[in-house]
Amino acid sequence: MTAIMKTIRNKLTSRSMNFAFPYIGDSPDLEETIAYARLKRVGGKMAKDVACPSCESPMELTSLSGKRRGLREERLRCPTGHRVSLISETGGGIGWK
Repeated sequence: MTAIMKTIRNKLTSRSMNFAFPYIGDSPDLEETIAYARLKRVGGKMAKDVACPSCESPMELTSLSGKRRGLREERLRCPTGHRVSLISETGGGIGWK
């Protein structure tokens, strides 16, 4: 790989890509609440760095209970105990509940 190609690849992967996930649950009180995330590099993979929609603390990925295997879901938890599920919708979007 040439030096120019390395520079281009490093610029593309070092940019932070910011995302906003809308609430897709049933609670009317949370309808306007948005969860924010950005992509970060972890080893050779890209991972979402999600801020808690309640307290804005960084969230960590936790395991699923196994009850909802049909859904594409990632469960996250912040240090204060808030839990969020990021769910991939059939149209390609991602929301949280």
